[in-house]
Amino acid sequence: MTEPSGLVIIDKPSGWTSHDVVGRVRRLAGTRKVGHAGTLDPMATGVLVLGVGRATRLLGYLVLADKEYLATIRLGSSTLTDDAEGDVVDSTPAGHLDSDAIAAAIAPLTGSIEQVPSSVSAIKVDGRRSYARVRAGEDVDLPARTVTVTEFELQQVRRHDDVVDADVRIVCSSGTYVRALARDLGAALGVGGHLTMLRRSRVGRFDLSSARTLEQLESAFELTDLDTAARLTFPTLDLDDARSTDVRFGRPLTGVHLGSEGPVALFDPAGAFLALYEQRGEDARAVAVFADPVAGTA
Repeated sequence: MTEPSGLVIIDKPSGWTSHDVVGRVRRLAGTRKVGHAGTLDPMATGVLVLGVGRATRLLGYLVLADKEYLATIRLGSSTLTDDAEGDVVDSTPAGHLDSDAIAAAIAPLTGSIEQVPSSVSAIKVDGRRSYARVRAGEDVDLPARTVTVTEFELQQVRRHDDVVDADVRIVCSSGTYVRALARDLGAALGVGGHLTMLRRSRVGRFDLSSARTLEQLESAFELTDLDTAARLTFPTLDLDDARSTDVRFGRPLTGVHLGSEGPVALFDPAGAFLALYEQRGEDARAVAVFADPVAGTA
């Protein structure tokens, strides 16, 4: 029996860890070879991309894709974890804030910025996860890193006594912490802030329209096949038979210009995905070969 290979686009429910979802999909797919592209916190919902079988080798590239989030930032209180799951550590009345003031504070948090990750992130410090150190009572100071926030749009402002909830849409690069944006927005306004809702609406080309709930997958397990997944994820190049044979064996393609800085998905004349190649000088060279050179098919 052929091992299933492809991507599964999950609409992750609240309260589940990404590892929980991987475990469920392993059972549904009948294989342990399942991984995910980019963790979602248990509180968060939305698009979680999983790879099954050979498609797990695509996940390292999907992790780097840009992402879109819908979020609610509560202004007027700060928490230990920068989200609603942490204890409130400070409160400052925020009822005076209007949309113009919030939008003005959002502007400096857009573009290429230096962001200090949340101390309860999964970043390792001397071999231990930062969140584990915080939960053990340690003070953790993480260095700032450059991230890109392409869009940070204020959609609605809702008032509840001394706190203000700001509904926002964010498009950002891999490695951006939305919790940290909530924290920094609250700090800029002088009232503190934390996330009360986070929903990832897109990872690269995969959005909620292609996502399935775990309940739906229980009824009918669906994979985005490897050929389709590669076409959706990377720039593509279709090859003739001679070049396809070279690619199946991972040979360099002399004089081939891929026209892209990153990996390009190469396909044979029948439309089967063969490999990822990158431009290196005048040649295109293999990054990862997916085809079976003996069978002559992907």
